[in-house]
Amino acid sequence: MATEQYHEPAEQLSQTTRTFARMITGLIEEAEAIGWYEQRLSLEKDAAARAIMEDAQKEEFKLFSMDREFLLRRKIGEKSSGESSWSPETSSRTPKRQKRPRISRGPQLTNWRCRRSARCVATG
Repeated sequence: MATEQYHEPAEQLSQTTRTFARMITGLIEEAEAIGWYEQRLSLEKDAAARAIMEDAQKEEFKLFSMDREFLLRRKIGEKSSGESSWSPETSSRTPKRQKRPRISRGPQLTNWRCRRSARCVATG
């Protein structure tokens, strides 16, 4: 029997397809949350409450981006046969990316180090 999350019978779907469907659902939920915060921010007058909501919305953007990246990596890594190169058993394996040619942008003036919180600082 199909569910709201699956349009086909879940027992007939592979684990990879079910994981993909869960990630798509997560992506939709994060997008909705981003929109809800945007609406709340447009009405909120209290500066402290706005700051908390803005921070929460930024977190939703990060989660949305992580879900999107996960889905892109899995779909880009698909074999031409139509089967995914990713499976739960090989989840630590990431698909190989093609190297892009480097574009020279002149001499580097500053070295940048980015922290996990996405803040970059000059180091030299």
